[in-house]
Amino acid sequence: MRFGCHPWICLLRVGGHIRGLLHIIWDYAMWSGLVPVQANPISLVTVRGSSRRIRQPRNLTVDEFQRFLRGLEDPFRTISLVCVCFGLRISECMALRWSDVDWLTSKLSVQRGIVKQRVDDVKTIYSNQRMTIDAEMLDALKLWKQTTQFSANEDWMFASPAQLGRLPWSFDTVLRAFVKAGRDAGIGGLGTHSMRHTYRSWLDAAGTSVAVQQKLMRHGDIRTTMNVYGGVVTNEMQEAHSKVVRMALEKTN
Repeated sequence: MRFGCHPWICLLRVGGHIRGLLHIIWDYAMWSGLVPVQANPISLVTVRGSSRRIRQPRNLTVDEFQRFLRGLEDPFRTISLVCVCFGLRISECMALRWSDVDWLTSKLSVQRGIVKQRVDDVKTIYSNQRMTIDAEMLDALKLWKQTTQFSANEDWMFASPAQLGRLPWSFDTVLRAFVKAGRDAGIGGLGTHSMRHTYRSWLDAAGTSVAVQQKLMRHGDIRTTMNVYGGVVTNEMQEAHSKVVRMALEKTN
C-alpha cells in the first residue's frame, strides 16, 4: 500500500510518525492477544515523502567558516569548533562532560547524547567511540575549561549558567546563535548539522580515503558515507583529524 502526503504533513513528517505509531500499536495488540499473531500489516504501508529531507544542510568553505566563527562568542564558538573538528552531532556535543576528555592521551570519548534536555545513549553503537584530539584542538578545550565556571570533572563541558550548571545549553539557544552568526557573516542562516556536513566535505577536500571518512563520521554502514567500502588505520584517522583542525583554526590563532 502507498499513501501520498498532503504537503504540510510531509513537511512535518507527521505521516511517517503516524505510521510508526500504528506499527507499535499493532505489535502491542498482537502481544496482548487482542489480534492474532501475524505479519504486522502496517509494514506494508509506505508514506511517500515522510522521510525526505526538505532542506539540505550547508557545507561551508574554510573562508565561510572563519567568517561564521568570528560572529560567535563562547561557549558557542567552542561548540562550533568541537562539532566541525570531530563531526559530532549537536546532541553528542552538548552531552560532553569534562570527564570525557583524557588529557594525557589526547582522546575524546563520545558516549551519550542529549535531546530536548534528556540524556540518552548515542544514536548508534558505532557513534560510541574514543576519538583522537589534535594538539591545537586540545589547547582550545583547555582555554574553554579555564574560562567556564563549570570546570569540574563531572560538569557538562557546555553547562548552562541559567540552569546553574545542572544541564548544558539548550539546542534552541545554540541554534539561534548559529543562525545569527551565519546571517551576520553573509552566508545565510545555518543549522547545527551544517557543522557535521562541513566536517565531511573537509575530510574529502583533504584527500581522506572513504574508509577513514566512514570511521571518523562513525557510520555503521559505509553507504551512509559514500556507497563504498574499505579498510582503515588509526594513523590515517589522526592525520585526517589534524588536517580538519588546521582548516578550522588556521586564521583564529
